[in-house]
Amino acid sequence: MDTLYPSLGTENLRVNIKHFGIVDYISTWQKMKDFTLARTKNTFDEIWLLQHPPVYTLGVAGKMEHLLRNDGISVVRTDRGGQITYHGPGQIVAYLLLDVRRLKLGVRELVRQMEGAVIDLLEEYSVDTKFREDAPGVYVENAKIAALGLKIKNGCCYHGIALNVDMDLTPFSAINPCGYSGLEITQTSDLGISDGLEILTKKLSGKLKARIFKVKGGMAI
Repeated sequence: MDTLYPSLGTENLRVNIKHFGIVDYISTWQKMKDFTLARTKNTFDEIWLLQHPPVYTLGVAGKMEHLLRNDGISVVRTDRGGQITYHGPGQIVAYLLLDVRRLKLGVRELVRQMEGAVIDLLEEYSVDTKFREDAPGVYVENAKIAALGLKIKNGCCYHGIALNVDMDLTPFSAINPCGYSGLEITQTSDLGISDGLEILTKKLSGKLKARIFKVKGGMAI
């Protein structure tokens, strides 16, 4: 699906929304790098929505000591910021491939808009959420429900944000999530939200567009 946003500056900018289902982490990461390397000033931004098979990913400064044990799940050292996290089926991953210079977004503002999109989504279900200055992501009370990480290269970004929906949370107990010992993890299905992956993916996509591209309800203004 392509969405045109005539309101962003003097030229028409478009974000392409792509759905990939369940896809391998390493090959998807390589595609993000290839896309970013091949970008020009006229390349449209993209948001990729997907899930990954079980995998632990470790950021550029990630420490292996935060992997407490491993029951056979692959560990990938990647090029995003942050420490260790887990991806698996039942989690919505939204990768943002954006020209942040063109959007005039600083990294801190982009992170806040990503967090804000999840907060906006959960507010629809009367879930009280928050973010933390010391630990990026979205929290319900003291439990983390969404983790994020980015890579900025040549004024463009890739990687993104992951929202836990209805997944096996057990693998999180084998790590210090995002480098924090004892950090609790939660998901939408444990918060009384009956809407599943398809509905929440569509809603998250709209919230991200509204926040990042400054549009109302995911539609052009």
